[in-house]
Amino acid sequence: MSTSLRVAICACGLALAAVAAPLRAAVHPPKLEYQLLTLPNGLRVILSEDHSTPIAHVAVWYHVGSKNERPGRTGFAHLFEHMMFKGSQNVDPDTHTSVIASVGGRSNAYTTEDETVFWQTLPAHYLPMVLWLEADRMATLRIDEEAFKREREVVKEERRMRVENQPYGRLSEIIFDQAFTTHPYKHATIGTMADLEAASVADVREFHNTFYVPSNATVTIVGDFDPVVTTQMVNRYFGRVPKAARPVPRDIPKEPAQTKEKRAVVNESWPLPAVVVGYHVTYDGHPDAYPLHMTSKILSDGNSARIPRELVYNKRLALTAFGSGNITEDPNLFYAVAVLQPGRTAAEAEKALIEEFEKLKREPVSSTELQRAKNQWARDYIVGRETIQDKANHLAHAAVIHNDIGTADGEYEIFMNVTAADIQRVAKTYFNDTNRVVIHIENKGAGSR
Repeated sequence: MSTSLRVAICACGLALAAVAAPLRAAVHPPKLEYQLLTLPNGLRVILSEDHSTPIAHVAVWYHVGSKNERPGRTGFAHLFEHMMFKGSQNVDPDTHTSVIASVGGRSNAYTTEDETVFWQTLPAHYLPMVLWLEADRMATLRIDEEAFKREREVVKEERRMRVENQPYGRLSEIIFDQAFTTHPYKHATIGTMADLEAASVADVREFHNTFYVPSNATVTIVGDFDPVVTTQMVNRYFGRVPKAARPVPRDIPKEPAQTKEKRAVVNESWPLPAVVVGYHVTYDGHPDAYPLHMTSKILSDGNSARIPRELVYNKRLALTAFGSGNITEDPNLFYAVAVLQPGRTAAEAEKALIEEFEKLKREPVSSTELQRAKNQWARDYIVGRETIQDKANHLAHAAVIHNDIGTADGEYEIFMNVTAADIQRVAKTYFNDTNRVVIHIENKGAGSR
């Protein structure tokens, strides 16, 4: 064999070994530089300079979501998100978004279980305008009967389109309704038709006066700005918003610990039956949340993850199979779903899903599989900090949900140091039959199998 051929084979072997070897996420992302202010009225403000482009991003996080709604009044947080665009004493209805668009900016809003967020990205020299707009609607929102009724119909139509008229559109709603008995995570953020119809404009005004106050809001500004000038503007516009008349209520009912497996059969007019296996897990920021996030990667991130690989490709039990570690401000649910292949049974899919959770308890994950999960997480983390909006989201989530802005950077090393023993430990802690929820979703008219 020639020397050149031996060298080529050796080089090829080294390259293959490098590919096969676990690769540690090489570079820690740059830290986010920021200032944190609190105004006399209780408003928190996060300032983070980024002069890479002449744009600015402003987000207002209100610490209120669907978990703050009362029984019989579900969907209020999302409905109120719509109402925030219906004008104020100084701005006409729907003008906020059109003004942002007219200067080349983008704006939108979203509601989750835990927060409602209003954001805009625009040329940096229009920053004074958007700060005034956000402060104005915080202080002088217009809530009238006609606008309320219109937006209620818009939300009802949104529910029809996204939930009721979509195959499997009610999946999430079914899962959480069956998994929870007490905590408001039981109901979907969009609310029920009955509750939306029962809502009144007086209810909406009360919701605004309770939750849309400075002490329940965090303004995050990231981009090309002068921090001294911007601080002056923040004080000028937001500092005049009146302080809340009373503390924001946090009396959210806790979910009782589950003491035995819960099972349910639900009938839906879906093309194919589905099976759900879920387990109650801890809250975002708890030490166990980090290995649970990694476990979610191992089980269901990509077609080569354990659940799709086994149920879809190896055992051919499911047309599709996926999972989610739904880790939120309060304890939530870690679940997996299999949509059955024709001719396969719910009992087969249930057994296979449970087995994937049981494997994590019996056998430590391999170093290669763990490193794959870490690389996936690092990819998501780094890509998720590329834009000024991404950076604002990291900072605001840390401040609002963790109540510790330091976690915006501090979590990276925690995730990178998760071990196979950590994953096995949390699997043994949470993936137990007494903590399990099993749901069979069958076609209407089909009997239990």
